[in-house]
Amino acid sequence: MDGRQKEHYTQRQDTSAVRHRKTCKANEGSECLSQPSNETSNGANKRIPKREGHLDSPSKDDHVPVYTLVLVLVLSVCTRFYKITEPPHVCWDETHFGKMGSYYINRTFFFDVHPPLGKMLIGLAGYLTGYDGTFPFIKPGDKYEHHSYWGMRAFCAALGSCLPPFAFLIVLELSHSTPAALIAASLLIFDTGCITLSQYILLDPILMFFIMGSVLCMVRFNTQRLRPFGFSWWFWLLLTGFCLSGSLGVKFVGLFVILLVGINTAFDLWRLLGDLSLSLVDFGKHLLARVFGLIMLPLFLYTTIFAVHFVVLNRSGPGDGFFSSSFQSRLIGNNLHNASMPEYLAYGSVITVKNLRIAGGYLHSHWHLYPEGVGAHQQQVTGYLHKDYNNLWLVKRPDNSDDLTGPPELVRHGDIIRLEHKETTRNLHSHFHEAPLTKKHLQVTGYGINGSGDMNDLWQVEVCGGKKGDPVKVLRSKVRFLHRSTGCVLCSSGKTLPKWGWEQVEVTCSPYVKETPSTQWNIEDLINPKLPNISLSVLKPTFLEILWESHIVMIRGNSGLKPKDNEMNSKPWHWPINYQGLRFSGVNETEYRVYLLGNPVIWWLNLLSLALFVLMLTVAFLAKQRGVKMEGMRKVHCHTLMEGGGMLLLGWLLHYLPFYIMGRILYYHHYFPAMLFSSMLTGITLDIFLQNLHLLFSSSISHYLVRGGQFILLLGFIYSFYLFHPLSYGMRGPLAHDPASSMAGLRWMESWEF
Repeated sequence: MDGRQKEHYTQRQDTSAVRHRKTCKANEGSECLSQPSNETSNGANKRIPKREGHLDSPSKDDHVPVYTLVLVLVLSVCTRFYKITEPPHVCWDETHFGKMGSYYINRTFFFDVHPPLGKMLIGLAGYLTGYDGTFPFIKPGDKYEHHSYWGMRAFCAALGSCLPPFAFLIVLELSHSTPAALIAASLLIFDTGCITLSQYILLDPILMFFIMGSVLCMVRFNTQRLRPFGFSWWFWLLLTGFCLSGSLGVKFVGLFVILLVGINTAFDLWRLLGDLSLSLVDFGKHLLARVFGLIMLPLFLYTTIFAVHFVVLNRSGPGDGFFSSSFQSRLIGNNLHNASMPEYLAYGSVITVKNLRIAGGYLHSHWHLYPEGVGAHQQQVTGYLHKDYNNLWLVKRPDNSDDLTGPPELVRHGDIIRLEHKETTRNLHSHFHEAPLTKKHLQVTGYGINGSGDMNDLWQVEVCGGKKGDPVKVLRSKVRFLHRSTGCVLCSSGKTLPKWGWEQVEVTCSPYVKETPSTQWNIEDLINPKLPNISLSVLKPTFLEILWESHIVMIRGNSGLKPKDNEMNSKPWHWPINYQGLRFSGVNETEYRVYLLGNPVIWWLNLLSLALFVLMLTVAFLAKQRGVKMEGMRKVHCHTLMEGGGMLLLGWLLHYLPFYIMGRILYYHHYFPAMLFSSMLTGITLDIFLQNLHLLFSSSISHYLVRGGQFILLLGFIYSFYLFHPLSYGMRGPLAHDPASSMAGLRWMESWEF
């Protein structure tokens, strides 16, 4: 046995013996019947010592405190389900996710920037509890009346109720300390923010359920190291993969917990690679098992989520315009589904033109003009993501001549045309004025009246990859429109115009003539009674094509979520200090008000505990580096800080820091996954701090300080919850500045808006 093996073996003996002594102490008055074995043998019936704080098998000294766990679960359920049906009207983002649940019940296709699992589960919960999908979810404050909405709220509350028990089990597994686990669970039980997020039809409780499930399964899998490839080993590995697919299937921020599990797995494999008793063949088995359980299985389940999504949402709806023409051809009720139309474009046709950039929109115009100071004061031309009569354009010859008697003449590669807007009769036009947002591009407008205009209305048609004389095929040809006077090319920039542009997509004329999806268009609809029709069924895309397109649309939609005019954009540095919450319902004293804000006592304690943890970890590393001898519980606490606490700190960092580099609009509720890790870290930090007070005080005093500290913490959580619970369960009457208000004196920060 070399030096490293001796060190590991001695640490295993110390850890096992310490746990045994703790169990004997907890069972005072009864005989301690079992002793930790120090034997080592190759015999099958000999007990293998525990390794570095990881449990070998369920036994008397590592049992889960069932009664405490049941208490945590009961308190969690009670705080989440209390007044679950109040208020009986739409609150905050229930407008979106309740409506999307209705779309699933009605099988109506829609677009959202998040993957579909959360909305699918909300719709399923509503369907199973009697909701028929007919409530419109138009705006916050709309009364639910006779509609059965409680099932969707109850489903979210049920998943939110699992978070404190999950935190209890995770911290118990990492620290083997019931007080630490109870502190962590209490932080979540009595946090008004977690309660509020769990009580409404939102994605957040579903996302946090899968995130915490992933972490719990990961730490449980880590305890199976000494029994690889057994049933429990496979069970926790595969369940980790299942939860990871759920996390990503609800929101893309599920990638952060995937990264956490990936880092943990990489360190685990690195440890196995350094185990010289393990052959390379066995290491290969470990590697392949993790690839299957943590990569292939989650990918399969994630793909299956989208397969179900596409099968269920098979009817045309408000999301059609975000997707390509071929994607739309699979939707029942869409004008392209099982449709027939002319194969080629001809002069005199009425058409819609769709940009090939994902979410680039249809070429669109309306009677509104560009405002003064934004290029020429002419009619706006934009990209619109929905089907609309104002998307129709008439294809005309450059001289405006129309032969109504002869056979139709096809538009071919290299032809020069005019595009006249059907509704306003103005021509598609460009000139040497800069575009509204993309300053290096030129402005595109509607100009003229009843087809009259000037030379700036002429556009040359180019079929991408074509040659002169090739006809333009409906749906299948990628077409570019080159402006004859300026040499620029018609483009959808993808940028969202301000309110004067109805928040539609900016259309420009780009001087950069390189072929890109932004400058490529296709003819989607075509009306010309003189042309023969063909079936469009051949255009239906494959599953992989629509899966890929869906992800491109979601990613670009997510990055395009920018703050609107006068809209508050929360900053990441606001979140840990509980700087500002969110109004869920009501504003004035006559309304039922719900305000999303974390319990300030809990949130500020979490912040202080982060600093305390860093200090304690630094001291532990310095002591280890200086060779300070650590034995017994001190050694166990040091190990818990470095491994268990380090993992939770990494989880907090991964779920918090990326928001500093995100360009999209941010909200306060984005911090709550990180808050889960911060609360669990607080449980471990405060418990180890209290347990080591004997370093500063005598044993008799430290014993009372530990018990007193635990009691004060629990009392502080409960009392602060009592003070701030109206934030979650609803406020009526005077606002906080009024002495008669239930929240009088509790507006501790000016930025709180209750």
